[in-house]
Amino acid sequence: MIENNSKYHKKEDTVSVVPLDGYDKNTARAALESLLEPLGGLDFIKSGQTVVIKANLVSAMKPEQAATTHPVLLCALCDMLTERGAEVIVGDSPGGLYNAAFLNRVYNRTGVREVCEHGAELNSDFSEKRAEYKDAKVLKSFTYTGYLDRADYIINFCKLKSHGMMGMSCAAKNMFGTIPGVIKPEYHYRFPKYEDFADMIVDLDEYFHPVLNIADAVVGMEGNGPTAGTAKKMGFLLASHSPHTLDMLASHLIGFTKEELPILNAAYMRGLVPENVDELNIVGSTEGLEVKDFERVVERKSLRFSSNTKNPIKKLFAVTAQSILKTKPYLIKSECVGCGICAGICPAKAIVIKNKKAVIDREKCIRCFCCQEFCPKSAMKVKRSFIANIFHKNEIKK
Repeated sequence: MIENNSKYHKKEDTVSVVPLDGYDKNTARAALESLLEPLGGLDFIKSGQTVVIKANLVSAMKPEQAATTHPVLLCALCDMLTERGAEVIVGDSPGGLYNAAFLNRVYNRTGVREVCEHGAELNSDFSEKRAEYKDAKVLKSFTYTGYLDRADYIINFCKLKSHGMMGMSCAAKNMFGTIPGVIKPEYHYRFPKYEDFADMIVDLDEYFHPVLNIADAVVGMEGNGPTAGTAKKMGFLLASHSPHTLDMLASHLIGFTKEELPILNAAYMRGLVPENVDELNIVGSTEGLEVKDFERVVERKSLRFSSNTKNPIKKLFAVTAQSILKTKPYLIKSECVGCGICAGICPAKAIVIKNKKAVIDREKCIRCFCCQEFCPKSAMKVKRSFIANIFHKNEIKK
């Protein structure tokens, strides 16, 4: 079982930000050094120690598709670590089979294999381990990727993206990649409510305690994220000792409040982030870095109606409103090739293939959006109802 490195986890609210215009090898390292300097840099690394870089390698997609951590940044960080004598492992467990054949395709397609030329190794240990976490809020026991046991330190290097289920994928959500790919649907089924799933993610963050969290927001993803969205030029890097304070600043820069993001709100309820982004200790200027008109698909909390009432009329209204306003996965039939990946990964077994097209059983669907996230043809979309779209557009104007 992996040791909990909480003694290395700093609780201050410092978030570092630096601008970075593109993935140029000559500027990437300088930007990373400048980014990490306010956090103490990499001075904690001693020769011979093992550092795992937990990247976002969600799918076998090219770097320019903006779904994965860019290899230029990973290579620059590997150089910085290996020069200190560290042994570096870069890894992740994307959705799908957790084996050499599947991961090698991901390594090749994402360009991350290049880290091997910079003194690092790609994870080739596909064992699974069990953890007991008595201090967890919801995740008292779980299965994780065994290679993490080799780590003296974990560095969480995420990608800033929109997310169909959670609204945003950044540092905190990236640690869901510690769960082996084929087991991920089980955790969606165990925690079908957004609030419980968010607490599960925070439990993972607290258990593994990455010593550093870095966000690649040079080019992020908007729209139908985290894999089928559109690349969005953002132009910055973020870093913090806390995944949650990093996420708080990231969400602010793309136009979210913490109440709109279940994971960030769950972190706030545990006292892991302050009330407002203004209370963060931000090192570096955010001027000009706000992302205008960021396209997102999210169920805003302001559109939810509490059904926790004894009044039968109010309760009926709340249930009806939630049903009308909720988002759901929706199939674009003309883009579906009937590959069956969505049916295989659906934790609720709510999808079947009929006449070479996916069919969703709405009674079984738990709206985890696994089908949308892992559809190789982007045929699954996140869809709002007509009425929800009207509310959404009105809120954007406000």
